[in-house]
Amino acid sequence: MKTLVLGSQSPRRKALLEMAGCSLILRPSYADETLEPSVPADEAAAYLAEQKSTALQLERNEVLLTSDTVVSIDGGILGKPADRQDARQMLERMSGRTHQVYTAVCLRSEEGRRTFTTGTDVSFYTLTDEEIDHYLNTDEPWDKAGGYGIQGKGGLFVREIKGDYYNVVGLPVARVIRELKEFGVSIH
Repeated sequence: MKTLVLGSQSPRRKALLEMAGCSLILRPSYADETLEPSVPADEAAAYLAEQKSTALQLERNEVLLTSDTVVSIDGGILGKPADRQDARQMLERMSGRTHQVYTAVCLRSEEGRRTFTTGTDVSFYTLTDEEIDHYLNTDEPWDKAGGYGIQGKGGLFVREIKGDYYNVVGLPVARVIRELKEFGVSIH
C-alpha cells in the first residue's frame, strides 16, 4: 500500500483525514499563493492546490494530498482576514446572504495526478454588530478563508448549507477517501 502525505499545515485537514481512518505524514507546502484578481473562485482553489502539490517532492510509493479552500461572494474571493477591520467587513458582507465555499484537492503519485473541486453554498443569518464584535474577540477568524470557522463559534452564523459540510471545514472528506482508495491508499 501507498503512504499518504498531507502537504498542509492545517490541523483541520489532518484531523478530518485521521477521523476517516487515514494514517499520514505531514509535509507542509510553502508554495506562492498569489492569484490574479480575475481568476474565478472555483478555479482559484484548484490552481492553489496544484501549486502546493508541485512545490513538494514526491517519494516512491507516496500519494500526496494538497488542498485549498476559497470563500466567494458576488464572484469575489474572501481570503484570510488581514486584520480585525478586514474580518468585520467580510462578516458584514456575508450577513443575511449566501456565499460559496470551494475546496479543491490535488492528489499526486508516481502514476499521475487528479484535481477536483467541491462547492458548498452557505447562508448566514443577518448578523448584529454585537454578534460580529463577540466573534472577533475570539481567536477563530484569523486563519480561515472568509474569516469564520463553521466547526466553531462561526457555525452559529449559519442558517443553511447546501452541499458537503466538511467541504466548508476544509476538506470534502467522503469524496477524498474514495479518491484515495483509487490511488492505492489503505484506509483503516
